[in-house]
Amino acid sequence: MPIKNLFKASLAGAALFALSVTGASAAPDIPCGTAKLIVPWGAGGGTDIIFRQIVDKVNKNGAKPQLQVVNVGGQGGNKGAKQAAKAKPDGCTLFAIHQSAITSYFTGRIDITWDAFEPVSMVTSTPSIIGANVNTPFNNLTDLVAAAKKNPGTITAGGTFGSTSQFVFLLLEDAAGVKFKHVSYDGTKQRMTALLADNIKLGEINLAAAIKFIKAGKLKALGVTNPARLDQIPDMKTAKEQGVDVIYAVERGVVAPKGTSKAIIDHYAAMLKGAAADEDFKAAMHKKGILITYKGASDYKDHFQATYDKWLPIAKKVGVYKR
Repeated sequence: MPIKNLFKASLAGAALFALSVTGASAAPDIPCGTAKLIVPWGAGGGTDIIFRQIVDKVNKNGAKPQLQVVNVGGQGGNKGAKQAAKAKPDGCTLFAIHQSAITSYFTGRIDITWDAFEPVSMVTSTPSIIGANVNTPFNNLTDLVAAAKKNPGTITAGGTFGSTSQFVFLLLEDAAGVKFKHVSYDGTKQRMTALLADNIKLGEINLAAAIKFIKAGKLKALGVTNPARLDQIPDMKTAKEQGVDVIYAVERGVVAPKGTSKAIIDHYAAMLKGAAADEDFKAAMHKKGILITYKGASDYKDHFQATYDKWLPIAKKVGVYKR
């Protein structure tokens, strides 16, 4: 290639690289060196860990401003939600969210729901695995449904009342025409302790817990609420394969205070999209059985509304709606 053309090509390549790194030259004016992402649960939980990995990848990709996870636990997520909703819509505060913003609102645990915010991006989905204590007589969802129909309201299912960990069992009740005895726990650690100790018979578990405790002979995995089997445990059937029409996953994403400009939302959506597309991040999530299900602001808003509309009649039907 002639020197002149080579020089032009080099300039063009440099320009494209500069535009693709972070879009900083076109970034909106955000008046903080570090923006906070409020996680409304304590440090060390599943949601906290996932968002810290997302933030780490976003920051390594050159996000401006950089993001920092701030844990604001308490009141079933309500404390953090209120703080985020009241923040200035200037791009310096974001909020980590999943469908507990819907389920907890339905059940009266929190005062605001998803539409108190501006959706930015959905990033991941974690399919639920229905776990059972190893001493239970059922080995799959077919057995469970039969036992629950024979003895309605007696099989104990652990989950924080109003949260996603309880709502998955409410969806199972609705789909299978059964009734469980719900027992509330403050968090995942307490629920898992009770499940392993046989204080409850059922509990929602994730892939990592399923693999660990199934191999140790301490738990059974009755089925997964994903449309397809998980390739990490290919022998475990989906709920739908077993005649229970439930598709469910904890869908984690980011929202901003109401009134945040489109420019700021688009800026952060691009940052999150870059993280979601990163091969190392995808590999790390895959090991945990977490799916990358990125949606931009508009699609995420539509998805939130559709989920709200779908679950509202179920919440009313099973008697947990308190609004």
